[in-house]
Amino acid sequence: MGAGGNMTAPRARKIAEADTVKRVPYAKPPFSLGEVKKVIPPHCFQRSVIRSFSYVFYDLAIVSILYYIASTYIQNLSQPLSFLAWPIYFYIQGCVCTGVWVIAHECGHHAFSDYQWLDDTVGLILHSCLLVPYFSWKYSHRRHHSNTGSLERDEVFVPKQKSAIGWWAKYLNNPPGRFLTLAVQLTLGWPLYLAFNVSGRPYKGFACHYHPYGPIFSDRERLQIFVSDIGVLAVFYGLYRLAVAKGLAWVICFYGGPLMVVNGYLVLITYLQHTHPALPHYDSSEWDWFRGALATVDRDYGILNKVFHNITDTHVAHHLFSTMPHYHAMEATKAIKPILGEYYQFDGTPVHKAMFREVKECIYVEPDEGDEKGVFWYNNKL
Repeated sequence: MGAGGNMTAPRARKIAEADTVKRVPYAKPPFSLGEVKKVIPPHCFQRSVIRSFSYVFYDLAIVSILYYIASTYIQNLSQPLSFLAWPIYFYIQGCVCTGVWVIAHECGHHAFSDYQWLDDTVGLILHSCLLVPYFSWKYSHRRHHSNTGSLERDEVFVPKQKSAIGWWAKYLNNPPGRFLTLAVQLTLGWPLYLAFNVSGRPYKGFACHYHPYGPIFSDRERLQIFVSDIGVLAVFYGLYRLAVAKGLAWVICFYGGPLMVVNGYLVLITYLQHTHPALPHYDSSEWDWFRGALATVDRDYGILNKVFHNITDTHVAHHLFSTMPHYHAMEATKAIKPILGEYYQFDGTPVHKAMFREVKECIYVEPDEGDEKGVFWYNNKL
């Protein structure tokens, strides 16, 4: 009996792993968006200015406390203690600031309050402080939500088909190459996306989130792109003045390090939400909004789920109802799981394992032999 008991845990883990990569259905769901909405308690769609601001103040209070600790204690530590303390500060402060980023993201979805002007004001301030062009991202991200899972029209982490894979891919398809891929993606991915639309959908012309007259934006959006640029430039100027007054090293330690963590987590969260062996993508012959919105996955980041305001483990509900505030998303997710059934995807694989698995398994997409030609699945055979 003891030997049999020892075999139970590994077998259970294998079964759980098999369930994790079981493909979600790609046929049109037997339920409608309206039917999904009906199972969610009505209060989940209500936005509270007071409650939303409470999360802003809470996060900023923690940011302030961490800054105080760093400026009062860490800055005065002798070596080598300071070399150990600064990375810890970078990481913790960066995680909290990722939560601030998420609140600004809610503003972009009009999920912060019932007042669009208030959402845009708060979002512009918070995102600018993190060097994000608020309106530019808001409009491109809105199109991502409108076209999720579409190979032609989605905006971010659009997978390539095998014919479009570069010659270098086979040289990176090994442990050192995957580590290098993730390292570049997590450090440079966000600024490269904003500046050069790397990993985004192809556009005719120079696609850049800072370019008001670029192909990403329509004529009615261009004025607000200028506003976004002014916000980012204002923060850059403030950082320049701080560097002059306190030194470049001070700016890097107190601001640059945490910002790198924010950018890294932003890319990682988005990547893992939309990249999974079980998720389909569609071309124009098969894609529709509802199936595309369901082609995403909830993940478990442990204690960071709360720090990130549950953007990590309620992403399916967020794609279905993006104006729902984050503080109701967990309740909504529990409510919709029964009706979604196999169309709901959750992966509890530890994040550090999941990111290496996905970068290994999800290199390109192609349709299965004999299946629907407009439905594409991840593959890694080069």
